Amino acid sequence: MSKIHRIDRRDFVKLLGLATGGIVLGCSIGSDKKDFIPTIDAEGFHPNLFIHLEKNGNITIIASRSEMGQGIRTSLASAIADELEADWKYITVEQAIGHEKYGNQNTDGSRSVRTQLTPMRKMGASAKMMLLAAAAKKWNIAPKDCSAKNHFVINKITKETLFFGDLVAEASLISLPEEDSIQLKKVEDFKFIGKTLKSVDLKDFTHGTAAYGMDIRLPNMKFAAIARCPVAFGTVKKFNKKYAEEVQGVESVFELPRLIPPTGKFFGMFGGMTVIANNTWAAFQGKANLKIEWDGGANASFDSETFKKTLTSRVHKTGKLVPGGKGNVRSAFKAAVKIVEATYHVPFLAHTPMEVPNATAWFQGNNIEVWAPVQDPQTARSELSHFFEIPEENITVNVTFLGGGFGRKSKSDFVVEAVAISKQINAPVQVVWTREDDVQHDFYHATSAQYLKGSLDRNGNVSGWLQRVGFPSIVSSFTPFSEYASGFELNQGFTNNPYILKNFRLENVQAEANIRIGWMRSVVHIHSGFGINSFIDELAFAAKKDPIQFHLNLLGPDRTIAGSAGFPFHSKRFKNVLNKTASMANWGKKLPKNHGLGVAIHYSFYSYVATIVEVSVIDKKVKVENIWTSIDCGLALNKDNVKNQLEGAAIFGMSIALYGKISIEEGAVAQNNFYDYQMTRMKDAPNIHINIVDAMNEPPTGVGEPGVPVIAPAICNAIFNATGERVRSLPLSDLGMV
Repeated sequence: MSKIHRIDRRDFVKLLGLATGGIVLGCSIGSDKKDFIPTIDAEGFHPNLFIHLEKNGNITIIASRSEMGQGIRTSLASAIADELEADWKYITVEQAIGHEKYGNQNTDGSRSVRTQLTPMRKMGASAKMMLLAAAAKKWNIAPKDCSAKNHFVINKITKETLFFGDLVAEASLISLPEEDSIQLKKVEDFKFIGKTLKSVDLKDFTHGTAAYGMDIRLPNMKFAAIARCPVAFGTVKKFNKKYAEEVQGVESVFELPRLIPPTGKFFGMFGGMTVIANNTWAAFQGKANLKIEWDGGANASFDSETFKKTLTSRVHKTGKLVPGGKGNVRSAFKAAVKIVEATYHVPFLAHTPMEVPNATAWFQGNNIEVWAPVQDPQTARSELSHFFEIPEENITVNVTFLGGGFGRKSKSDFVVEAVAISKQINAPVQVVWTREDDVQHDFYHATSAQYLKGSLDRNGNVSGWLQRVGFPSIVSSFTPFSEYASGFELNQGFTNNPYILKNFRLENVQAEANIRIGWMRSVVHIHSGFGINSFIDELAFAAKKDPIQFHLNLLGPDRTIAGSAGFPFHSKRFKNVLNKTASMANWGKKLPKNHGLGVAIHYSFYSYVATIVEVSVIDKKVKVENIWTSIDCGLALNKDNVKNQLEGAAIFGMSIALYGKISIEEGAVAQNNFYDYQMTRMKDAPNIHINIVDAMNEPPTGVGEPGVPVIAPAICNAIFNATGERVRSLPLSDLGMV
């Protein structure tokens, strides 16, 4: 639920420092845990989102979610502008600080548009109603005889017009519309929603004036680099700082103790050896010159290849039953005409956003101020309050642009580091990680092993399905000894399998965490998308059936299943994206020699996605030639953003399939930088074809993540189509195929 509120202009200026003399509206949005109740206190009015219309016609919108390339600032601004009938050239966006008054600010889960679109539209519609009423009063006519268009109110009777800015003073005296009186535009009347819009930040992005975390500069600011133990949660045993201190520009070197988080909420920081310098390069060089002997602790013997074998062994034995199954798979297997079995592996993965973790902090007595590229500024604020015993109201977290995030910057360990160092040196400081730091000290996407066993009846239909999964749980980062997957993780493609299966059983096996585990773009859907789509392709081949028709048969007749958060599952929409993608790719066409097509579909974040990939395999080397993807994400707020996200997801998924692998040897990550943890290069980019299904009358669903889980299985299925060889373990580089 959402509510529109008038905000006192003096409180607005006090809170945000914007000019007075305009209409100011706020909108409260219920958080995930409880409804947000706006208040007025000595600091000002505290709603979630703001619209500020000034006398010169300018409209300032306060964005509560972080911008990391997904275009959320533009998308939400367009929703207000559309309902307000504004001229796009008058729109600007200001970034909110981290504060509970904004509701849930955690920018993850592909949910910003899904949760904020309607409240933002209501704000625009309310402002328009006030402007219409103000104009009607001036003209001495009824508001129904007024309309708005392109920043003007139009007198329907006389055709006179009034500029929005000229109505501000009068509109400020108009009573705020009751919520039940707010009428939102019809789909066919949208001007910005569902269209293609240029980013409100385009000029800053293209001119190099956008402020990212590393662009922050404060008076007398120091620069810091941290040497962390190669083994997760290891400590400094002894050190020699002599050679580090000899580097020109280095000012001091000291040990930074690890901050251990309490159970259940925060993440803390690794600790290590800190080098303080008057520039970043000197800090990096000083760090490189440190002589440190580490105590690796309990994780020093961890080896990822050994763990892979352990997980594989576990999924080949009976595991812990997961609720949600039905029928009797044993009976189905016993009566089967054919049995198919396969085991699939995904390695540990790192986020590697283009912008490495960094933060600038200033600890001053009983106050903390931070400037950082964070996805979850409120958790950062709460974590700082806990560790440094400073009231949250005395902590300011300024959110900069993020040069990519993918879930990594939901964690605030790098922010905690900056504050701890600032407190130690009594000065503002900027902490910048190197790429090696980023690769070797991440919150990694978990490795997994999956065993699937399926049975086919005499008609080639699936009669039984057994799936066992094992992967270190994200919950382990919050609660020690969490050695089984949580319910919310298993609900990401496993327990909510969309197919009609008469006999279905799901089991989970133990998988302890020896490194930090976190969520990465599409999270556990990476595992489920790879395993299930690969296995269905194997079943289709065993049944001697076309893979697309096999998927359609498993999806069954059109049906609707009640879902969570008010989003039911529609098999018809799922089949539609599959059919549209098959048409785009001209499925069934004759291919050149050594070429193959592979298909994968997946339902995640309430969106339906289907992808077909064409590969060529020459001398056992794989090249991705074409990717065709269709998405049904309901109302597509900004089609340009949707297209960009799916193109990015294709490259992201290719990187996972072709190269993505973090190896741990003697507790330490073996990879260092992009030379040994590779990304898809420009020269390897395929032709990417995107289709956005017209579903404007459906509520908006996720976009940023749903395009990822389908890429790896579609590539591997295409390889089989081209060569007859199955790929069940990622990445392809491990198999010498790239």
